[in-house]
Amino acid sequence: MECKSKDELLLMSVQRISFLTLNEKIKLLKKLDSFNALALMSLEDMISFCGRNLSRIKWNGKENLRYAENELRLLRAKRIAYVLYSDADYPALLREVPDAPFMLFYRGNLLGLSGRTVSVVGTRRVSSEGKSAAIDFAMSAALDGCSVVSGLAYGVDSAAHYGAVSAYYDSLVNNKLCAGKTVAVLPCGCESVTPRSNVRLAEQILESGGCIVSEYAPGTPAENWRFVHRNRIIAALSPATVVIQAPAGSGALITAQFALEYNRDVMFHHVAFGTEYECIRKHFDANLKFRFSRGEVSKAKLENTPECYLEAGAPVIDNYADYCKCLTEMPGIRSVKTEQLELF
Repeated sequence: MECKSKDELLLMSVQRISFLTLNEKIKLLKKLDSFNALALMSLEDMISFCGRNLSRIKWNGKENLRYAENELRLLRAKRIAYVLYSDADYPALLREVPDAPFMLFYRGNLLGLSGRTVSVVGTRRVSSEGKSAAIDFAMSAALDGCSVVSGLAYGVDSAAHYGAVSAYYDSLVNNKLCAGKTVAVLPCGCESVTPRSNVRLAEQILESGGCIVSEYAPGTPAENWRFVHRNRIIAALSPATVVIQAPAGSGALITAQFALEYNRDVMFHHVAFGTEYECIRKHFDANLKFRFSRGEVSKAKLENTPECYLEAGAPVIDNYADYCKCLTEMPGIRSVKTEQLELF
């Protein structure tokens, strides 16, 4: 596949067609010679190309081109780089999953995703014990040369990024090498930061040699469904996802679901079952059950609990060193039964 030799405007035009699959975008790019050829395609042309029913799809090639032109202007103005699915520097682990992004936009150094990685996720309403656990885990990972992937949200995500950048700054003071970086995956264009209060943390991620990535073109706003889509990328970028603390039905457990679908490891930090977090979690669980009774959430969301993962064999770890040890163990050796949870 000819990648960056293709006109950038054609690439931007193809990547923003949301109703096309990854393989369809690749085939379409091979088929077309210019962005004008795509702009002139009718809905009937698209149906003929895809070989499937698109009758409910709204498609206007010229309008799509106008949006792509604006996104390309933002891309250049904000100095945002991108990597295509078929490029050599596209993250190898991300390429393995069936719903990988056609393009990945980024600021910073993408090399943080070329070595060892671990995804660290959890609730926004983290306990003090959970926050410390996330910071310590990420700092130890970075000092060991393992990059930390998370979502730059409040709570556990922010703590994980902070731990990794702290390892970098400490290494400068102590004149030691810190090979591990941290990578933030956003649910919006990577020229902006959500939440806004994490702008400084985002700057530190870039200063420390890390990276901010998104599958969304510049100018794309954060919307609820995009947070879920973002979670699949967090899960895909690492061989294992570590859940620090998470209530039932949370975004962190959605990330864990994606990780399992991608045949990746899922582990829980022991603070996820600690007494300090119990009160916070009970509040979330009660609220979720109330929303379920009103028909606002699904039964699947209600039943997506940390205990379900443990009963299925997900291990519980104490820290980063224990995480590394767990990776070398036979699957199932740390399986925890429901009656054993009270020990944590």
